[in-house]
Amino acid sequence: MEFKNVTVIKKANVYFDGKVTSRTVIFPDGSKKTLGVMFPGDYEFGTAEKEIMEILSGNLDVLLPGAAGWATFKEGDVFEVPAGSKFSLKVKSLTDYCCSYVK
Repeated sequence: MEFKNVTVIKKANVYFDGKVTSRTVIFPDGSKKTLGVMFPGDYEFGTAEKEIMEILSGNLDVLLPGAAGWATFKEGDVFEVPAGSKFSLKVKSLTDYCCSYVK
């Protein structure tokens, strides 16, 4: 899959000493996505905007706000994170992802 007619921010978003990285893609309508990679490890993120995470490859467990327990996601799976919340990840294998930000 590819995106056409977009702007890509060259500077990488780097988190957790380089274990999580992404690049920002901006669409003509002003919407934004990030394309990134996460190395195995445990991470916690906060988000101001609603996020839709598409797992392109890999395997991870996710603890979403208000969830009773961890859920496993793998290639082809999608999950949503509500705006103004925190979520935790246990990345089990190198994971390639696409994150869409929803205003």
